[in-house]
Amino acid sequence: MSMSITELHGESTPEPRTPAAAPDPSARRTPAWAALLLRLHFYAGVLVAPFLLVAALTGLAYTVSPQLDRVLYGDLLTAAPGGPAKPLAEQVAAARAAHPDGTIASVQPGTDGHTTRVEFAQPGLGDRQHTVYVDPHTGRVEGQLTTWFDSTPVTTWLDDLHRNLHLGDLGRHYSEIAASWLWVLVLGGIILWLRRRGATRTRTRHLLVPDLSARRGVRRTRAWHATTGVWLAVGLLFLSATGLTWSRYAGGNFGTALDALRAGTPEISTSLTGAPPPGGGEHQHGGTSATAADPATFDRVLTTATDAGLTGPVRITPAEEPGSAWTVAQTDNTWPVARDRIAVDPVAGTVTARSDFADWPLLAQLSSLGVQAHMGLLFGPVNQVLLAAVALGLLCVTVWGYRMWWQRRPTRTGRRAVVGTAPVRGGLRGLPAWALLPALVVTVAVGWALPWFGGPLLAFVVIDVGLGALARRRRRDVPVSPAPVGN
Repeated sequence: MSMSITELHGESTPEPRTPAAAPDPSARRTPAWAALLLRLHFYAGVLVAPFLLVAALTGLAYTVSPQLDRVLYGDLLTAAPGGPAKPLAEQVAAARAAHPDGTIASVQPGTDGHTTRVEFAQPGLGDRQHTVYVDPHTGRVEGQLTTWFDSTPVTTWLDDLHRNLHLGDLGRHYSEIAASWLWVLVLGGIILWLRRRGATRTRTRHLLVPDLSARRGVRRTRAWHATTGVWLAVGLLFLSATGLTWSRYAGGNFGTALDALRAGTPEISTSLTGAPPPGGGEHQHGGTSATAADPATFDRVLTTATDAGLTGPVRITPAEEPGSAWTVAQTDNTWPVARDRIAVDPVAGTVTARSDFADWPLLAQLSSLGVQAHMGLLFGPVNQVLLAAVALGLLCVTVWGYRMWWQRRPTRTGRRAVVGTAPVRGGLRGLPAWALLPALVVTVAVGWALPWFGGPLLAFVVIDVGLGALARRRRRDVPVSPAPVGN
């Protein structure tokens, strides 16, 4: 039995008083693809929305991490205005004196009012580092923190909360589920809303302005839900795509695809011609290691990088083994970004290799920019405000979706229920034969690329088919009462 869009959303249609007032059935019939999409949108919204709520709340908290850093660690991260910066060797030596253990993993010279950051790697820290903060003007150590990829403890805590709920690899599944289904909900909702606008011949402006002609009920809630979703569509699709690029499984597939297309971030060679093999001695050509790096080498490498055009904030990374070049990379993540890198012979002070951001493959550039925008860094405070607005909008859209489910519940005596019923099934059976095979191929391909989309979708289908078969069996088992015999 086919149903109208109005019926599928739970609104009752008054029975016509006369046959002449009955609407044309063909005008009320819902195409199979629309019925199937509506049922998918409903189930995905009900079952995946909790993951979206958590992602929106934790993402909203992360948007204020730069401000929290300034409040909690401002005395470590910023340096008072002063005279010329002291030699980097003197700053590194001060950091080493304050932190005698571990190896120097990298040094970020202080610029634009920031302190110099000297990162130490130690066994037992895993992917964390101890970062010592040095005032570049006085050479005084301001303190130290345990950091993760240059993130302070509070930013690291909020990042872990958003990515994995502090549950490690197990928790990463939640965020990948949210990212894998967000784009499905957004695109499906827009298609259904556009069709509804066309079916009811509502003015086009109500695509972007909610139709509040209904004072209460599901129609008014749906107007807010759908129109807000349209406004958020671009931002939500962006968050879904960028979130997937560094997720556990879909992100791995994305990285494999980039490698196959040779479109990933280029590696920079750190080999030195004529360099000795590892273990050949620290005082040979290019033989300065991270374990016993001469602090004066940092000044030589920094001067080489500056002469090569690497300006602004940079990160100097010593070679892990003797006989390799050091690397210097720009770290300015605000637009326009500065992400050029060079390899430097630490003894000769010459550039041995270079990789400029402008020469990266387009997909690598877009991926890098997308990550920075997702983290709220690309456009500074404007980026943070936009992300916060999208997160708040997603919370509202999700809550309105659950409210519609509750508003559609049967309330008549004998048919009362806590929530509304699901849209009718049968959309898949109603699809034309020529569309089934392409739809299956596309679905399997997307499900393979996005495992946390394909797996739950398969589970939805199996459960739905099972419930449908059970319902049909129950209907067959219900005895039919004999019709009354008239006198």
